[in-house]
Amino acid sequence: MEFKYSRIFLLGFGFFGISIIWALYNAYIPIFLQDTFRMNRTVTGFIMTIDNLFAVLLLPFLGALSDMTRTKLGRRKPYILLGAPSAALMFALIPIAREHGNLALFMGTIILMNFFMALFRSPVIAFMPDITPSEKRSQANGIINFMGGLGALLAYFGGKVLYEMNYAYPFYFGAAIMLLANLLVVLFVPEPEEYRVPGEGISLRKLLSETSHKSFGELKENLKDVFASHEKSLLAILLAIFFWFVAFNSLETFFTSYVKYHLYGIPVGAPETELTRKIESTGAFMLGVFSLSFMLFAIPAGFIGARLGRKKTITLGLLLVIVIMLGAFFIGETSKPSSPSLSDSVIMTFMGLFFLGGIGWAMINVNSLPMVVDMTTEEKLGGYTGLYYFFSQAANLLAPPLAGAFLDVIGYKTLLPFAMVFFVLALITVQFVRRGDVVKSTGDTYDYIPDMD
Repeated sequence: MEFKYSRIFLLGFGFFGISIIWALYNAYIPIFLQDTFRMNRTVTGFIMTIDNLFAVLLLPFLGALSDMTRTKLGRRKPYILLGAPSAALMFALIPIAREHGNLALFMGTIILMNFFMALFRSPVIAFMPDITPSEKRSQANGIINFMGGLGALLAYFGGKVLYEMNYAYPFYFGAAIMLLANLLVVLFVPEPEEYRVPGEGISLRKLLSETSHKSFGELKENLKDVFASHEKSLLAILLAIFFWFVAFNSLETFFTSYVKYHLYGIPVGAPETELTRKIESTGAFMLGVFSLSFMLFAIPAGFIGARLGRKKTITLGLLLVIVIMLGAFFIGETSKPSSPSLSDSVIMTFMGLFFLGGIGWAMINVNSLPMVVDMTTEEKLGGYTGLYYFFSQAANLLAPPLAGAFLDVIGYKTLLPFAMVFFVLALITVQFVRRGDVVKSTGDTYDYIPDMD
């Protein structure tokens, strides 16, 4: 199949829809848990790991299973058709469950939503290397992440306006957009011809059965690759991914709470008012600035990675983010208000820092998946995409409860230093990576940087 950037932009709508859902989920669910259901921060953190638990358990299997799937639509699309509509419905029901104040109903809704999101996330991401040659994957991943950043931006900025009108509106809006975005992928992005063969399709029962039997062997084989003595580079990049996602997910989960309860000093459980909704949406808006710069720099970050090298680009991004975390911590601790207000200059300073932070995060995130998938063969792209998500979601499984425990014991002032420590660990670990960087040699051929051990 001929490579086309236009096709990558269309595929990016899948990530666009997914990013809208997760941006809204991470911005507002912790607030609901703490204010409506009186959860402490540690318990809130544990609940926020449900999506990561499903991801760790299912994504590596589903990535490997989708590699083996053959249907009239291809090997990735059946999972999108199964998961996206079901996840959208559950997401739209979250504010209704909150309105009833029934914890069992609320938890049931978010558990089902997280399960259905897990069904199609890995196949959507594995779709990119299916239709992209190795030498174009950093650029293509830049486009995919640009679309994801655009989705998060729409969630944070558009969600702010809708949330201040009614807290349910962003959830209805996000569900509809995610469903439409993934429909565009199914309709307009063809899979390679060799994967589109007549088949019976996939039922949920068959999906779960084959996940537990057929894909387990491939997952086991892929994990052996990670820990094999000659594959230190694969282990190093996956550990780095683990560390920087611990850092990022702790921020994404608790930053809106940090703004409300720490920067603005609103007590937990305070009655919901127009002011508190505005403060909550302001925290989400700050994250939106991060997403704005991530979106704007995602495509350039892919081209920089291809030109400068993925490892060097990731290293520079990590250094930038660490400096930003240090600056944000200093501003946060020297600008706490004595009343529920912050000066415009403090808010603008945070936004400026987060804008730079989004640039660094683009340099990191855009170039990491191509490094992982370029350490394997075409037949195992989905399996290695699953490995990427196994380590990133394992990090996300650890981050919320661990960060929440620090917040409970010490306070919200630990949030930014907590993240900074794990970004530093990622910076150290990524220096041991020796493979996965595609460099141009002669003519149109490309090779990998060999292991140096």
